[in-house]
Amino acid sequence: MWSVDVLKAFISYLSVERGLSNNTVNSYRLDIKGFSKFLTDDSRQLTSFKRDDITNYMSSLRDSGLSAASICRIVSSIRAFCRFLIIEKIIVDNPTENLKTPKRWDRLPKALDIEDIKKLLATQGYTSFFLRDSAMLELIYSSGLRVSETISIKINDINFDGGFLRVLGKGSKERVVPMNNRAKAAIVRYVNELRPKLLKNVQSPYLFLTNRGAPMTRQRFWQALKKCGSKAGLSLTPHTVRHSFATHLLEGGADLRSVQKMLGHADISTTQIYTRVSTDRIRKVYNQHHPRAK
Repeated sequence: MWSVDVLKAFISYLSVERGLSNNTVNSYRLDIKGFSKFLTDDSRQLTSFKRDDITNYMSSLRDSGLSAASICRIVSSIRAFCRFLIIEKIIVDNPTENLKTPKRWDRLPKALDIEDIKKLLATQGYTSFFLRDSAMLELIYSSGLRVSETISIKINDINFDGGFLRVLGKGSKERVVPMNNRAKAAIVRYVNELRPKLLKNVQSPYLFLTNRGAPMTRQRFWQALKKCGSKAGLSLTPHTVRHSFATHLLEGGADLRSVQKMLGHADISTTQIYTRVSTDRIRKVYNQHHPRAK
């Protein structure tokens, strides 16, 4: 079986049999295509690689400056691909068995101080789409949403009276997350004042829209957040705001299991990184203010 046919069969398996979301399937596809190119450059195919080929690929990724977290994700995709090859009886032995991967969290996620968050959320009038961008920003800090989750929200997903919304997360898993009053007020204002102008007499179930009335895209989301951060004198990404949401909850006394549910993490070990962030901040405050800290 040719490499191209194997990849197509793998993608079909992920979509049809495992029922993964389009975003997840696309991530797998890109990861395996990158690995396939590496194998081709080394005169190998997707049906004839060995364990050494994987470790050599990991080394090349590390040498290119890719983070440990990104390499772990790619190796996870290769593991899934190898399991598929075994199911289809294309290979007999799994080359990823007992394969060691780099430590996932080689550095702590960046989180903004509460004062910086206040400064960010207080930024106003920097573009004609301020009401939309402000509502998105308030919502991701209020509820800890991912970019893909935020741009996929539909009007009917929000319960304004109850103060919560339904979110479709990774692997098409639905969860319910709370929404604070500030986010609710920002969304209501955007829906009443700006969203009808963006629709331009066209109907759409999606909450956040572009200037053409189409659903918000990842690229536009990043651009909007970058402008808002620049106006506030901050360098940030959507992940920064999501990290800040989790970190501030834990610093305020929230339990780890609740934060895990709100973030939509399948494994609580993924959430535990934020306890390290909080501990680091506590130590910093202690060192700055305790008379015997030094």
